[in-house]
Amino acid sequence: MSMQWWERWAFNGFHALVAVTGFVYLYMKYAMVTLDPFAVVNHPWQSMTLSLHLLAAPVFVAFFGMLFRSHTLRKLASPQAGNRRSGWMSLVSFSAMALSGYLLQVVSNPSWLTAVVWAHVLTSVIFVAGYSLHLIIGWRMNRVSTGVDSLSETVRASS
Repeated sequence: MSMQWWERWAFNGFHALVAVTGFVYLYMKYAMVTLDPFAVVNHPWQSMTLSLHLLAAPVFVAFFGMLFRSHTLRKLASPQAGNRRSGWMSLVSFSAMALSGYLLQVVSNPSWLTAVVWAHVLTSVIFVAGYSLHLIIGWRMNRVSTGVDSLSETVRASS
């Protein structure tokens, strides 16, 4: 079973939504400072951003599971190494990111909470960078294997 086009688009869409809402929430919570000494949040949209992040993340995890079955397992079984390093980086960092995200919901000790927040932020940054690299390398490999680069060189040579 190979990966369907809609699985790829949905996964990438939820990836973007979860990444953007996560980074925006991080900025609002830890980088912004409110002038109101009685404010509970630093920005009026902070709660909505967190809610959107928390609603989109489980769907993102579900799509990751679908792609794991249709893409990752097939690629790991393949003898061609291709894009395996960035794939492994994405797989490991996604797992750590998802685990730390779920732990954020249940940890109550302030020291542990700080550690889990840092783990979630760091693994999220690594995942976003690693998966972006995985997409770029995959796109370039696909472009070369379909002959797009050789075709453009032929057109340039004949001009």
